[in-house]
Amino acid sequence: MNRLKYIDKLLLLVSILLFAIGTIMVFSASNVSFYMRYSNSPYLYLFKQIVILIFGIIGSLVICFFNVKVSSKVAAFLNYVFMFLLVLLFVVGEVTNDAQSWFDLGFFSLQPSEFLKITTIMYLANYYDNKKRDFSSSWTSLKPIIISFVSFLLIVFQPDLGTAIIYASIVALMFLLSPVDKKIKNKIIGIVGGFIVVLGLVLVIGGNSLLSERQMSRITSVISSSNPCDEENYYTDGNQVCNGYIAINNGGFTGLGLGKSIQKYLYLPEAHTDFIFCIIIEELGLITGLGILLLYLLLLFRVIMIGKRSLNNRDALICYGGAFYIFVHIMVNLCGIFGILPMTGVPLPFLSYGGSYTLCLIAILTVVQRINIETKLKLAHNVGKNKKKV
Repeated sequence: MNRLKYIDKLLLLVSILLFAIGTIMVFSASNVSFYMRYSNSPYLYLFKQIVILIFGIIGSLVICFFNVKVSSKVAAFLNYVFMFLLVLLFVVGEVTNDAQSWFDLGFFSLQPSEFLKITTIMYLANYYDNKKRDFSSSWTSLKPIIISFVSFLLIVFQPDLGTAIIYASIVALMFLLSPVDKKIKNKIIGIVGGFIVVLGLVLVIGGNSLLSERQMSRITSVISSSNPCDEENYYTDGNQVCNGYIAINNGGFTGLGLGKSIQKYLYLPEAHTDFIFCIIIEELGLITGLGILLLYLLLLFRVIMIGKRSLNNRDALICYGGAFYIFVHIMVNLCGIFGILPMTGVPLPFLSYGGSYTLCLIAILTVVQRINIETKLKLAHNVGKNKKKV
């Protein structure tokens, strides 16, 4: 229990506050639509989210019992487990929104690609922390990247391009921050850059045949719609984004009041997931939206600072990877609802309803807290030894 005093209290407080806001808003955004669509209890998603949070807390307590070195090795093993589950998805996976990405477990839908993001962060961090490995060797340096590329392809073929791009960006960041020789990094940057250019040309030329109708509509809605609310776009690809704009406009500076959203009455079909930020502003106002963005910045700052203070490369990489994992989800979600990027179904951290992502978020934040505890314990131990010497 003495170790608990070394928890980053500000990070813990911000995390609890954001989860509390998210739980309240998941209920507010989902109760009407779930009752009207399915004639089911308006409290169902609230109940599910609370149960998920309880499981997440139990999981975090388990993680706290193990030091980061052990957790990283377990994560490296789980990385292969979730890769196997990605393969198994093609046999027994549930198809939702044209993507075969989930296992239907009844009360809970398991998304292996979400868990793979955090296991990959810890796997790569643990791999690149091994000082016995020669990172001037191409094979030694690129072995985990090749393994991660296989995972990337499995996600692409689900197909889930949004998750695949986020996964690839996380792997890229971890590789760039790794102690791999700069010559090898430069070669890989050149190869990946060329691959992206070729892929872009292929999608431009043959996008209609390579992408599903749903994916193409999301891309064209961004490219062709300077105004998603005009008559032509509102009744086609711009409908959801435009209703998101309307929700934000309705809210103004102070909002309509908690539970008083108009757009959640089936105007926004994913009000409790993709578009929950719009509902927050509609009900609680722009001032609350800005407050949430400040809380995000504070949380990311604390995670990065814990990484900077850590005493080994593994812990630093986990913190930086974890911060980027949260950041990229924030950016992709917000850019989607504002029409800057195509909507990809990416949840907004802490706020959107979602079992797999919520559990992963709690897990990575728990590991970051464990890193902070271990760092402070080692520093306190070193100070004690120095005092004894004096």
